[in-house]
Amino acid sequence: MDRLSNTVRPYAWGSTTLIPELLGVAPTGEPQAEMWMGAHPGAPSGTGRGSLSDIIDTDPARELGRPALEAFGPRLPFLLKLLAAGAPLSLQVHPDRSQAQAGFAAEEAAGVPLDAPHRNYRDDNHKPELVCALTPFDGLCGFRPPVETADFIAALDVDSLKPYVDLLHAHPEEAALREVLTAVLSADPEKTAHTVAEAAAAAERLGGPYAPFAAIAHHFPGDPGVIAAMLLNHVRLQPGEALFLGAGVPHAYLGGLAVEIMANSDNVLRCGLTPKHVDVPELLRVVRFEAGDPGVLRPEAAPSGEELYDTPIDEFRLSRFVRPQGAAPVDLTLATPQILLATEGRPKAGELTLAPGESAFVPAGEKVELTGMGTVFRATVAV
Repeated sequence: MDRLSNTVRPYAWGSTTLIPELLGVAPTGEPQAEMWMGAHPGAPSGTGRGSLSDIIDTDPARELGRPALEAFGPRLPFLLKLLAAGAPLSLQVHPDRSQAQAGFAAEEAAGVPLDAPHRNYRDDNHKPELVCALTPFDGLCGFRPPVETADFIAALDVDSLKPYVDLLHAHPEEAALREVLTAVLSADPEKTAHTVAEAAAAAERLGGPYAPFAAIAHHFPGDPGVIAAMLLNHVRLQPGEALFLGAGVPHAYLGGLAVEIMANSDNVLRCGLTPKHVDVPELLRVVRFEAGDPGVLRPEAAPSGEELYDTPIDEFRLSRFVRPQGAAPVDLTLATPQILLATEGRPKAGELTLAPGESAFVPAGEKVELTGMGTVFRATVAV
């Protein structure tokens, strides 16, 4: 078992305080957006034996175990993160596996460099993800029913938004959502900026359920993504609650601290709230224009005390242990690789004491027992 040293990504949207508060250290004044735990080539975790990616490359059978190796090949198939949003992230979707494979192959054949800013597909994998709140956590997830969105937008009383209201009322669900998102992202930028300014002022005035969209507009004045965001469900997760984001589901994280786990991929198609490349035709090909409840997940408890966040994905499995004083030891030994992350207390994994924000990698088959008081998240695979 290896204690991990992890890279913190200083993305501009990151909170300056949330990760330092969890770690019990003084803020630097700079944004600290994501702490990565895993073997992603962009920032593999360090150990006393070298980087986690090098350790796995040297002996994948030992580190990953036969079930994971046969299912996913010689790589850790998930990436675990602490995510601390101080400002909205880009409004985005992820492709399914077949879309990613086709898109990656097409861009490779076209000779588009992997690091090109207009590149859509950095690899040929899908990127489902699960986010679990550690503090109250705000996000957008999936489309609201068009009629509800029509009423929501109509109450802003902005003349240039009325054609969208009519479209949302006049068409079947899928066609309505597709036509409105296409129109929003394809509109004249100058006219859109004016519309966004009017809508933001109205949202500020109305408050309540409109307040999150006024805040988004404050961070991204004039961005068409502000209007696109109004098509989506706003969700506030309480600590311990989670969201699963499957392929094609538009989403954005707005603020708060969370544990996030995802399949190992960098494939993101953006809808707005970003200065980065937005490929509207490819985005519209990937988005699933289906309205529905965002589906807040709550963990399912087992007799061992493990609480599982159930998702339909094999590449990752996230659970947690919330251990009171005097809790009995729990055997964590698995035939698959694990990353353990403490978020409260000072629990022990084997001989390693984990303070909040500290993590450990447990190779497949290694005997490990969880003791002590605190909260520990366990990331592994579902094979």
